[in-house]
Amino acid sequence: MQKLIIQGGFALKGELTVSGAKNAALPILCASLLAETPLHLSSVAALKDIDTTIKLLDTMGVKVVREADKVTLDASDVQSFEATYEMVKTMRASILVLGPLLARFGTARVSLPGGCAIGSRPVDLHIKGLQAMGAAIHITHGYIQASTLHLPNRRLQGARYYMDVVTVTGTENLMMAASLAEGKTVLENAAKEPEVVDLAECLIKMGANITGAGTDVITIVGVEKLHGASHNIVCDRIEAGTYMVAAAMTGGDVLLNNVRPDLLDAVIEKLREAGADVKCTKNTIHVKSDGKLKAVNIRTAPHPAFPTDMQAQLMALNVVATGVAKVTETIFENRFMHVQELQRLGADISIDGNTALVKGVAQLDGAIVMATDLRASASLVLAGLVAKGETVIERIYHLDRGYEYLEEKLTKLGAKVRRAN
Repeated sequence: MQKLIIQGGFALKGELTVSGAKNAALPILCASLLAETPLHLSSVAALKDIDTTIKLLDTMGVKVVREADKVTLDASDVQSFEATYEMVKTMRASILVLGPLLARFGTARVSLPGGCAIGSRPVDLHIKGLQAMGAAIHITHGYIQASTLHLPNRRLQGARYYMDVVTVTGTENLMMAASLAEGKTVLENAAKEPEVVDLAECLIKMGANITGAGTDVITIVGVEKLHGASHNIVCDRIEAGTYMVAAAMTGGDVLLNNVRPDLLDAVIEKLREAGADVKCTKNTIHVKSDGKLKAVNIRTAPHPAFPTDMQAQLMALNVVATGVAKVTETIFENRFMHVQELQRLGADISIDGNTALVKGVAQLDGAIVMATDLRASASLVLAGLVAKGETVIERIYHLDRGYEYLEEKLTKLGAKVRRAN
């Protein structure tokens, strides 16, 4: 199994181009199932989760052509309406084929999802939303079996649906399904994440009638059919945020291109509060730091508040900052699994429920650590960049799910990092 080996103590300097967002690409790839003509996408990152999604669509009969960061998907001849456990077990986002399959073909059989272990992310909100739109759904032998064959014209019916909990994938699944439903659907307490907005913008290009994306009420007036379009995936704000923290922690000077500062307001604010110099233009972010940082409290919450996907990275920053910080996680109940690994590097962290108390230390020492999930992996990389000596991070397949060419990008900035078997 592959691992990363990092020699700490080098300031990151230079510039990078931020990749397209994984969490925007995954639902948009699934949205290809809605279209009767090809969907052309660009800025599609080379990531494990992207590969898995494309493979899943291929098993259904979607013709996929991939060249560098461009992907064309033709779902004009879909033969299978099933997502098997073997395909779904490695990635929870596979549930995103449920809404499109049901909306366009009237039937779907999708395995209950697997994926990473950061906490419970039940799919009941997806199912209840589709049931509100008239779908007949049964769960048997670990599969969601859904049908609209009993409905008028065999089409989902528009409905008003309030989501008890803000759910990004739930919002995306139901928005895609509603695009081909009969009548008007109103999603209340909808997720406001930029990736939801990017999906909506792509669907609109495909002929969908959607308003309100980016607010907590999204209205979709169903249309009879959708067509292909061309769409550029929005930049990955979490990848950008991770490199911003890396620059600040190492006392670096890094310019990020192809980034939207307006999607990173909460992260930028915290880095400035910690003492980093952050300057922005419309599509660049420049981070400079002397490495002498102050501890900052963070509390995760749905967008536009501080993102849960940046919690582990800011905890790594607090580990080497001056002072004491409270890190409160409100989204996922198991998202402190990186704590014990950071402690192996010398971090002083104590946990009480969903809050971690982080006392800054003067020096981290390299050690062998193990990645437990995607963002936990990123926090260990950040800690390794400033630790004294050598840090070895095992089980880095998590990193390959969400960071494109990580070691190449870090090396370009002057880090001493390499991959080994």
